[in-house]
Amino acid sequence: MPVQPAAQPVPPPGPPPAPGQPAYGYPQPGPGYGYPQQQQPQPQPVTAPMYAAQPPATGTAAAAGGGNDKRTQLTIVGAALLAIVLIVGGGLWYTSGDGGGDGKQTTAGGSSSTGNDKPQEGAAGTEKVPSNPKAKTLFNLPSPQPAEQVGTIGSWITESTYVKSDVSKVVGYNLVDGGKKWEIPLPGEVCGATKHVTENKSAILFRPTQPTAENKYPACSEVGVIDLEGGKLLWSGNAKSASGGDRPANLREVTISGNTVAAADISIGGAAWNLADGKPLWVPKVDAEQCRDTGYAGGEALAVIRKCGQSPNYTLYAQILDPATGAPKASYKLSPGIDYAAIVSTKPLIVGADVGKTAKNATGVSDLFVVDDKGELKARIALTSGTFDGKCAATEVEKCTGMVVGNGKLYLPSYEHQGQEGSSRTNELLSFDLTTGKQTTDRADAGERYQITPLRMDGSNIIAYKEPPYDKGAQIVSIDGKTMKETLLLESPGDKANQQAQIAFSPDYSEYRYHNGKLFMSRTSVRKPYSEKSDPEYLFISYTAS
Repeated sequence: MPVQPAAQPVPPPGPPPAPGQPAYGYPQPGPGYGYPQQQQPQPQPVTAPMYAAQPPATGTAAAAGGGNDKRTQLTIVGAALLAIVLIVGGGLWYTSGDGGGDGKQTTAGGSSSTGNDKPQEGAAGTEKVPSNPKAKTLFNLPSPQPAEQVGTIGSWITESTYVKSDVSKVVGYNLVDGGKKWEIPLPGEVCGATKHVTENKSAILFRPTQPTAENKYPACSEVGVIDLEGGKLLWSGNAKSASGGDRPANLREVTISGNTVAAADISIGGAAWNLADGKPLWVPKVDAEQCRDTGYAGGEALAVIRKCGQSPNYTLYAQILDPATGAPKASYKLSPGIDYAAIVSTKPLIVGADVGKTAKNATGVSDLFVVDDKGELKARIALTSGTFDGKCAATEVEKCTGMVVGNGKLYLPSYEHQGQEGSSRTNELLSFDLTTGKQTTDRADAGERYQITPLRMDGSNIIAYKEPPYDKGAQIVSIDGKTMKETLLLESPGDKANQQAQIAFSPDYSEYRYHNGKLFMSRTSVRKPYSEKSDPEYLFISYTAS
């Protein structure tokens, strides 16, 4: 039976308010965060297999889907933010093993780690607490200045290397002083990348040529897998080779799950390849309902949003796929009237959508649907109050920010609100139980004039970024998943030069990578500055704890 939508509880009690100040930092009257919302009709889950595996040897073509979609762009509100964001869950999560005499290190969770363990769900965090979290600049790379805007999507961090997409290339930098280790030249612009990593391998999308007078916008048709440590393009191909079609695909996003690389095409659906050698695996099935895959999400499982029918009467399905064959293992039908949906997590499967266009504050998501392994609705989380700040884009399936999943919960920040000091702004990190859909008592305060955003899980701990006020440094903290106690891992310098460097990065358009006392913030596109008098611009800036 579907779980009925739960009303949101009043937020957990925080510290006693200062005399004359309202609790939770709200000067205005009325209910605060998490005020109970009116229950909404529940979409009914159905099992609707939409996929069939295509034997690679047959070269079966994927037919074009049902027309072009009119995409709604998110409106970003607020003044310029001094902020940096990590694509939920990005990077590699290891420790370096350079601790004391017994080879162990104190971690943010207060436990020890040999430095060779990959954190597991519910396990203690493995991020070390630096002896001095006060950070210094590691290396700031000046931004390239092409005449036209060029994509530089993708950044990763391993035990020894920070890897960043650049103008028609991918470059690796050492973590000691930021010096260049290697460079992979590409024939055209990097137009997509996945945050997921398997055995130091990740995937990118790129254009096969540079723009010309005859072809100013070459299709984003090429997919490739790179060795993040060795600095090699292990293989490359395109959706045409996987589907047997006679034209190049125009790929929009790419992901990895296990040994499968899957990429979605704007019109023909998508394709999948073997991670190790690039061998084509499968393409979406063509059926009479004019169904097509709008995008894939990877990680622990592979999932897809599949759109059927024609505008304005689309039907959307969220499906869990067999990565090797593309066959659906479970399928959940979203309620009518939803044009776009995104995937927050693949295990468990959590789908975000703007139901009835009720999303507030340009978040692009009004409700989250937690789906079990059988394709049945387990819980529904309503965000329609506008007091929560997780975001999902309408243009990409695997592009939700500010939300991380762990400990059987979904963590997300509250929307910024007035603090205790006059016009200051602040927020909190809160959570929802994935079994009941109800808000928990978890709460971690950003602190006066700071704003907190979760970046990823580290075992049972949450790694979060704190956007600073104008006169302070940014912070990376580890939050204990049981007690919500915060441990400072890194604090950047708060001088004017660092503030000016950080202002170019925003939570919605930048990439954050933190590991083992190193923080990198990078751009996803670059172009020539509009004015020669502009402040210096950087492709990425980085800090290292002392």
